Amino acid sequence: MTPSMKATTDNRPGNDADLLLPVADDDGAPFWEYTARGELRIQACADCEELRFPPRPCCPHCQSFGARWQKMSGRGRIWSYVLPHPPLLPAYAARPGYNAIIVELAEAPRIRLVGNLVAAADAALNSVDPARLRIGAPVKVAFHAMPTGVTVPRWLLERP
Repeated sequence: MTPSMKATTDNRPGNDADLLLPVADDDGAPFWEYTARGELRIQACADCEELRFPPRPCCPHCQSFGARWQKMSGRGRIWSYVLPHPPLLPAYAARPGYNAIIVELAEAPRIRLVGNLVAAADAALNSVDPARLRIGAPVKVAFHAMPTGVTVPRWLLERP
C-alpha cells in the first residue's frame, strides 16, 4: 500500500461515527475486504472478462457465474456531483458544503463509483471548496477507515 493509499482512522466522537455506512452483501463483501487493504478492485467475469459494478453473482453479458476481482489503478474523473442543500440527514448538517461525486474509472469508463471529494483521506467531507468541483476533473482514490472499521474509498483531485 502506498502512503497516499494508506487507510486512516479517526475515532474521536462525532468524527464520521454518525455517517451512513455501506452494507456489504455476499456479492459485494470482497470489494470491502479489498478497500480495507487499500486496494480498489472491481468484479470481473471469469469467462468474458467484462467488469461489473455493483458486484453480482451472474455476468449480465454472458450469464457466467464465474468471477474474479481485478485491481484498478484508482484513477478516474468526476462524471457528476451534487452539493446537498440542505443536508437531508442530521449527521450531515454539521458538514455544510460537503459533496457527493460520481467517479468514472479511467480503465473502465462504464464503471462509476459514488463517493466524496476530500482534501486528504482522513479530511472532513467538506474539506474541498465546492467551487473546485468540475465535471471531468481527474481524481485518484484514497482510503478512509471509518470508526466502525469499514474502509471507504474517497477521492482526491489529481492536481490539488
